[in-house]
Parts: sequence; structure tokens; C-alpha cells
Amino acid sequence: MAVHVPEALAASLVDSLGESGRVWAAGLPTLADGLLERWSLRPDGPTAHGVVGLVLPVRCEDGTPAVLKLQPVDEETAGEPLALRTWGGRSAARLLDHDPTTGSMLLERLDPARSLLAEPDHLAAAGEIASLLADLTSHQAPVGMRTLAEIADAMLAEVPEALGGLADPGDRRLLADCAAAVREVRPDPGDRLLHWDLHYGNVLAPVGPDGRAPWLAIDPKPLAGDPGFELLPALHNRWADLTATGDLPRALHRRFDLMTERLALDRPRAVRWTLGRVLQNILWDVEDGEEVIDPAQRAVAEALLGR
Repeated sequence: MAVHVPEALAASLVDSLGESGRVWAAGLPTLADGLLERWSLRPDGPTAHGVVGLVLPVRCEDGTPAVLKLQPVDEETAGEPLALRTWGGRSAARLLDHDPTTGSMLLERLDPARSLLAEPDHLAAAGEIASLLADLTSHQAPVGMRTLAEIADAMLAEVPEALGGLADPGDRRLLADCAAAVREVRPDPGDRLLHWDLHYGNVLAPVGPDGRAPWLAIDPKPLAGDPGFELLPALHNRWADLTATGDLPRALHRRFDLMTERLALDRPRAVRWTLGRVLQNILWDVEDGEEVIDPAQRAVAEALLGR
């Protein structure tokens, strides 16, 4: 059967990748059909997609529910199969098969309707993420994994130009302070296997009532590095829950303290790597033409800097 490529995904691929994205989108039906036949899969529900990836629910030959994940391979996603294989289904979705030529993956099916976004207590949700991260980062990163050292060096090299892209002197000072924090910890970037994008929407429940674990991580953008670099997605996502407390700095510190305690992290060091994630987000925004720092990023940085 021909797999339908959603118009929104095709448009997003072109927007993100240009002509190569258009070509990749055009080849998706052929790629999917070939893998369905090769791995003896049958479609089992409507497709889903992200910014550049297509996810097709399938049944394996023995009836096992799974998903076929198709995405262009870039420096962020290239290590995903190796990371999932290293974790071996512990605290993360299980990798069932992988096509190294195209980067396509056959994965354990989880329940997309049940994520930590729906957990009523945002602190409990942050605690669940922290527990997953404690397990995931207990693994040493495999040889050949992209490193936090590379990321940090690239960020620091971009700082001088980015300073000129911010209009407000206070924003420039904050950017410089985040860069200074990264310089302090750069000599020891760590060697743990990082997920790099573990926010509440990337934690799903297994399918069925008898799942092997209450929550599992999906969609890693793996790195080798310090676990302190993992905290920001869970720290600033579900922002409305933080602002609703009426004391944003205190709410941010509660999440941060909960997570660093659960991961047994050195807090001053975790502060610096979290400021590194803020730096990364600011640099991305400036590259996209923004001239002011996003208020949420500013609030996180100022809370951690004690301002």
C-alpha cells in the first residue's frame, strides 16, 4: 500500500531542509512501503509526524504492536539507534530493528495519548523525568557519540557575533554570563549518555494496562556529556504550571532542586550546564533573527544566577 505523507509534514520538511526536504518527502512512500515488506509489517492506525519525521503504527508478523519511524538523518538524530540499543529498553522505548542505510527504525509502540503533559502534578512529572534521566545517564556513552565538548566549543565560538544581535544591554550581559558559566565547566564535559531532549511530551506510557514500566523516554538526540546538561527541557516546559504558583523563581528552584537531588548532581555544576542550555537556546533564537531573549529563558537564567 502507498503510505500517505501529510501535507503539514511535507511543508515542514521543505521549511526545515529546503530542496533536500522536498526530495525526502517525495521518497517517503517508497521508503515506507519497502520497509513494510522487508520487515513483514502491516499498517495499524493513522500516521503521526513531528517537524521532519513520520511515525507509522504497525503490527509485526507475530502481531506485536510497533511503530515505524522514518526521519532524515542529521547530526542530532544520527546517534539515536545506538543510544536506544545501549539503553536496551530500560527507561526508553525498545529498538526492535534498524536500517542503517536510511536511519529508519522499528520501535516498541507506546501510547501517544498518555504523556507526562497530562500528569496533574507538575512536580511529580518533573520527578518522573528525573528518575528516567538518572537511569539513562547511568550509561557511559558509546564510542563515536557526538560530544558535549563539541557542542560547548561551537556555542562559545558563536557568542561574539550573537552579542551584536541582541538589542538590550541587559540581554547582552545575560548572554555573556551564560557563556562564562559554560567556560567554567568546559574542561570536564562528562562522558554519560545523554538524551538531550527529555521534556514532558517525550515521555510516554506503554501500550495496555500491563506495561513493563510506567513511563518510557522517546526521541533522544543523544550526546556524550554531563547530566547537568539534561535539566532545562523539564525545567522550563509546562511553563503555565510554574507561573500559576505566583512565585516563579521559587517554583523553578523547586523543580531544579528536585531533579538535581534525584540525579545526585553537584548543584553548582548543574547550574552552569543548565545556563549552557539557556545559552544554546539564545544562540538559536538570535540565529533566527530574534533581538531579545525569550522571557522564559531569561527567567530560568536569572533564577539560577540568583538575580
